[in-house]
Amino acid sequence: MKRPFGKKSKDKEEKVEEKVEEKPDSTIPKERSLVDSDYNRKKLFKKGINLMADEKLEEAVVVFEQALRIDPDNVETLMKLGYANFHLDDHSAALQVYDKILDIDVTNPEAWNLKGLVHYEQKNYSKALDCAEKAIESDPTYGMAWYNKACFLSLLNQVPESLEALKRSIEIDVKNARKSIRDKDFVNVRIEEGFKRIEEVVVLESVRQGYHTIGSIVWTTFLDKVDAENALKKLTEKGLIIQNEKRDGLSRIPVWDLAPNVAEKMGKEKKGLFGITRKRLPKPVKNLKELSSAIQSVKESIEEEDVEKTMEIFEEFIDPTRSGEHMIENFFDEHREIRLWKIRLKDRGVDYLIENKEKMIILFENVEVTITKQLRNKIS
Repeated sequence: MKRPFGKKSKDKEEKVEEKVEEKPDSTIPKERSLVDSDYNRKKLFKKGINLMADEKLEEAVVVFEQALRIDPDNVETLMKLGYANFHLDDHSAALQVYDKILDIDVTNPEAWNLKGLVHYEQKNYSKALDCAEKAIESDPTYGMAWYNKACFLSLLNQVPESLEALKRSIEIDVKNARKSIRDKDFVNVRIEEGFKRIEEVVVLESVRQGYHTIGSIVWTTFLDKVDAENALKKLTEKGLIIQNEKRDGLSRIPVWDLAPNVAEKMGKEKKGLFGITRKRLPKPVKNLKELSSAIQSVKESIEEEDVEKTMEIFEEFIDPTRSGEHMIENFFDEHREIRLWKIRLKDRGVDYLIENKEKMIILFENVEVTITKQLRNKIS
């Protein structure tokens, strides 16, 4: 089961949230606190985030509740309050918070997804599945919801449907393939031929990243050696990879690499000094320039308050077959934010665009800075 920031019961080492550095009061102009009526809520919100990062969840709940006294319907604060309650195993409180968010916005995919996780923890898999499906209805490109739907279907022993949902999640984010290998929720589907093909995807991705020996492939994929060898055999038969040999002392060991035509289509990652990977993608400069051009266009459409044009350009950043894959890989949070904006624009139109105009421009400007640096590195 995949959670957005970490999962207490399955992966305690993952952080709940990135710690947000709080700006000292002395650096905040006095005029700002007078003009910005939301200043105190934002200050409390940041404090709550920091407490979550320090795993002081009880204190974080108190602070988020204080922030909600200022703005009871602030979805951002409610989301974090629900998540803190969730990790405190206060399932009833978490459900109440998520229901309140959905009263405010019934199309909020993240709220539906998180509500599903609460039901999952309660082992109420039918209700969890219903929530995941509603999250997907709100946002069909929400890979996490598709992954969770696959988990719930597997637990309900609906094997073919689980595999289809898992494949959809992998189409959105290939990292979900690797996650599924060790996820105990898929115990019911591992023997299926469809899951074996997912194992092939995981092995193929490992080879693409520059891991060529059976030992390194097993280590990076979490597959058993037999399963990895079977996947390599299938991929070789399909002409997707080729087997060679390299000298290791007095002996020779088998190594695998992408077939030339596959390497050209997929791109490759090669390990440099100290095992650090260097990515070599097909037509990287062209792709980055297209993304940069889309950013310029969307900034203009936002400034012009053109809802239809903005929603159309948003698709460039969302669709995995266009720039969506790059956004998911490098700007996951921004990708999620853009998906939500598109849903809001469809529901609320120009008023929502005007209200969030500045926030949208800032996000795209920040992405543009990183894209520009990437372009310079590629050209140099």
